[in-house]
Amino acid sequence: MPAATVQKLIPPVSDLTALSATDQARLIRNGEISSLELVNAHIDRIEAVNPALNAVVVKRYDAARAEARDADRLRARGEASGALHGVPVTIKECLDVAGTPSTFGLPARANMIASHDDAYVARLRQAGAIVLGKTNVAQILMFLESENPHYGRTNNPWNLTRTPGGSSGGEAAIIAAGGSPLGLGTDLGGSVRCPAAFCGIAGMKPTAGRLPDAGRYSLPLGQRAIVSQVGVLARRVADVELGLEVANGGRNPATEPPQPLFDSSSVDVSRLRVGWYVDDGMFPVAPAAKRAVQEAAAMLTAAGAQVQQWQPPLMSQAYDLAMGIFSADRGVGMRQTLGHDPVDPRIKIVLMLASRSRFTLHAMASVMRLFGQESLARGMNGFGHGDTAHYWQLVQAQMDYQERFKQALDQAEGGPVDIILSPAMSLPAWTHGAGNDLVLGGAYTILNNLLGYPAGVVPVTRVRKEEESERPASRDIVLRTARKVEQGSAGLPIGVQVTARPWREHIALTAMRAIEQAARRRPDFPMTPYVSA
Repeated sequence: MPAATVQKLIPPVSDLTALSATDQARLIRNGEISSLELVNAHIDRIEAVNPALNAVVVKRYDAARAEARDADRLRARGEASGALHGVPVTIKECLDVAGTPSTFGLPARANMIASHDDAYVARLRQAGAIVLGKTNVAQILMFLESENPHYGRTNNPWNLTRTPGGSSGGEAAIIAAGGSPLGLGTDLGGSVRCPAAFCGIAGMKPTAGRLPDAGRYSLPLGQRAIVSQVGVLARRVADVELGLEVANGGRNPATEPPQPLFDSSSVDVSRLRVGWYVDDGMFPVAPAAKRAVQEAAAMLTAAGAQVQQWQPPLMSQAYDLAMGIFSADRGVGMRQTLGHDPVDPRIKIVLMLASRSRFTLHAMASVMRLFGQESLARGMNGFGHGDTAHYWQLVQAQMDYQERFKQALDQAEGGPVDIILSPAMSLPAWTHGAGNDLVLGGAYTILNNLLGYPAGVVPVTRVRKEEESERPASRDIVLRTARKVEQGSAGLPIGVQVTARPWREHIALTAMRAIEQAARRRPDFPMTPYVSA
C-alpha cells in the first residue's frame, strides 16, 4: 500500500499524544495538564487509528477515565502516587489486568476474566499508570507476527500491508501510532525487540530472571532453560528506562533475591568498549539493516566509545540449541494448550517440525536440498529430539555456549567488550504471512534469550529506495520470500539491537540513548508515523 494511502488512514497525532511518557508525567506533576486530558487524548487517538491497525483488542475506557479523575484529585491534594502518576499506558493481552481476559489468542479463553493484575501490571498501576487497554498478540505468543483466530490480524502503522511483528506486535503498533506512550510486552525469542524494530520504536528485554513471565499459555511452564521476560516498549529510550525501573519495583526493589537496577546516567560512554557485527553466518541481512549497525557504531565512536568489529561464536549452534529446547517435548505442551481451538498456520508448521523424528527430518532435509531449499533444510537442524535425556544434554550445551560466549567477550582484541551492536532483525517489517517461510528471520534476537543477556532495540534510520534489496533471485523459498519482503520496503524503520552483559541493563540503555540522540538529528530518523520532527 502506498505511503500516501496509509497516511490518510493514520492521521497525524495531537501535541498531547506525541509527548513522551516522561514528559507526560512531569506535566501532570507540575499541574500543567490533567490526567483526564491525557487519557481522553489517547482514547481519541486509539479510536482514530485502531480501525486500520487492530492493535488494541481489549478496551477499558470508562475505567481509565474514572481512574484519571481520581489521579487528578490526588495530585490536587499533593498525593501523587508515583513516577507514572496519571500517565496512560497499554498492556500486552497475555498479561493479566483485573476484569479483562488474557486469551493468548485462544478463543476458548475469551470468557476467562482475570481476578487480579499481573505483578508487573500492578507495579505500573501502583506507580500511578492508567491502563487504557490490552493489545494484540501472536497465538500462544509463538511467532513473529501478531495474528490469532480470536482477535484477528494487527497491521503495521508504517504500512498496513505489513506486520508490526510479534508476539508483542499490537503493543508496538499502538505506541508507534501515538495511541500510548509506553507499554508492557513479553519476550521469549524476540517478542519485544522484533516489534520495536518493525514499528520504529524502542524496547528492551531485561536479563533473564529480572522480570520473569510465567506465560502459562505459551510454551509449557516447565521449560525453564529459556524463560520469557516482561519487557518495556516506548517511543523514547528514557521512557523504556522509566518503565523498566517501575516494573522492576524500583532501582533497589524489596525482592528476594534483590535485583538492583543501576542508573544509566552514571555510565560514561567514552569508557565503553563496543563490538559490532552484521552477519550471523546463516541469513544475510537487508542492506539497510547492515547500514544501521555501521552507522550506530559510528555514532558511539563519535561519543567517545572504543568501537571495533567483533563476531560471536557459532551463532548457528545457538539457533539450533534454542529450537531444540523449545521443541524438546515434540510440541505436546503446545497441542494441549491449543486444545480444540483453530490453530494459526505458522504454529502448524512449528508443530509439524517438532513432532517429527530426527530420522524423518533428516530425510525431509535431504529432499529439500535436492530441490534447492537449503534454508528450509537448515532450519530443521534443531528439531527432532523428544526425550528427557536429550533435553538435559541441550541444557548442558546451552551452558557451555554461554561460557564460550563470555570468553569471546572477555578475550576480544583490544580488551573485554561491554556492548554488542547487531541487527535487530535481518529484514524490515515483513509482509503479512511472510513468517510462514522466514524460518531463520529472528536469529539475531533469539541469541540473547539463549544467553539470558539484556538486549534493547533503538530506531536508527529508514530504508532508502536505492537499497531495498541486493538479494539475487533464488529457488530457495526462504531467500525468495526475503527478497519479496525487501522489495517495496523503502521508508520503513530500521533499528539496531544493543546487548549488554547480564544485570547491566543500564549500560545497554546508555548506549541506546547515545545512539538515539545522534540518530534523531538525522532526516531519515523514523519518527512516529506522520509525526513531524
